[in-house]
Amino acid sequence: MEYFWAILLILGLCLSQVLQIFSLPANWLAIGLVALWKLAYPTSMEWNFILILLMVAGVAEALEFILQARYAGKYGASTRGNLGGIIGAVAGAIFGAPFFLGLGALIGALGGAWLGCLVAELPGRSRDEAMHAAKGAFVGKALGFTVKTAIGAVIVVTSIPRVWP
Repeated sequence: MEYFWAILLILGLCLSQVLQIFSLPANWLAIGLVALWKLAYPTSMEWNFILILLMVAGVAEALEFILQARYAGKYGASTRGNLGGIIGAVAGAIFGAPFFLGLGALIGALGGAWLGCLVAELPGRSRDEAMHAAKGAFVGKALGFTVKTAIGAVIVVTSIPRVWP
């Protein structure tokens, strides 16, 4: 019976990462599943492993925002443009989620980062400067998403051997 539950949990871990596309807390869900396994099978792993996963997930979340802000700044965005890009990314993911079988959330987040930064930068800046800053927000969001997703894959892959009986 333990193998049955392990297979279900591993499937859950893998499927949890689909939530990355929707900008939902995929890594936190994966860690929650691993913690439930630890509660059900206490000898399967140490709590230190779960604490490390929590720290890694926290770093992934921070990197997602830091990379977006860094690249927007590198491309000339102001603090206002950075904030606009972050708000735009969140709004774009929410509004895009119903489209393209959910892939619209990713497209919406990327487009929202670009549009949010552009709208925030246009007052007081030339169109070319605002477009360049918005490009940085887009690039940073794409890179941040990629890093967060890769870290999520590491969380899943390192958890599977501890779950498998």
